[in-house]
Amino acid sequence: MSDASANSDAAFDAEFELEISSPADPLAGHPATAYFWGHVAGSGEVTSDGIEVATSDETSAQVLAAVAGGDLDRETTTREYAHDASITRTEEEFTLSIPADEGTILGRDSVRSLPVDGRGNYRLGAFTGDDRELLRGLLEGCGTICFKSSSGTVGVSFVHADRDLLALVRELIADCPVDAPVGELGDTSSGGYWFGVDDDAASAFGTWLYEDCEETGLFAPSRRRKLERSLEQATAIDD
Repeated sequence: MSDASANSDAAFDAEFELEISSPADPLAGHPATAYFWGHVAGSGEVTSDGIEVATSDETSAQVLAAVAGGDLDRETTTREYAHDASITRTEEEFTLSIPADEGTILGRDSVRSLPVDGRGNYRLGAFTGDDRELLRGLLEGCGTICFKSSSGTVGVSFVHADRDLLALVRELIADCPVDAPVGELGDTSSGGYWFGVDDDAASAFGTWLYEDCEETGLFAPSRRRKLERSLEQATAIDD
């Protein structure tokens, strides 16, 4: 990553609150709510007590709080690697907790009702006009970006316990303006599911996903830096 990129992220970290614009209704179609619900679907938990959504990026956690309110908590966690449960990683995690409105968060009387139908399927149709922000939230919630040294390419994949959610993500990617074929859903060693964007398309897809993200502030700087480093490594191999 260049010094200019590092300075840009540092400035963003200090001033992100000035960049965030969101509607009063968290279910209204808007880039900010699309990004928020992408995170909730990817790494959140909804109960009768409220919503909890976790991220390893502090700025992203603050952005989510700016969109939907709630309280932030920081802790150090050790987790199994999604693709291989025999590998663990320790990192700081930031959890946003949003209490239920009047004792419920799933009913229609709550302004923060989770957009799911009665069968548990996600109803994210209100955010299809902001599919880039929705996909960015999903990627930051349950996706990975890496440099694949074996092939000299950028890797983008999604991992989640909910097979239906990943099927929805595959549909969203198919509808995006970048030609990004994806693989079939596979099983992970931890009991979940995963799929990857084809190596030949991952760079273009990742670039589109974070293009102009500073205009809204709806992104995790650490994830964008990971994409930039991976792109630089892949370019160096090509050269």
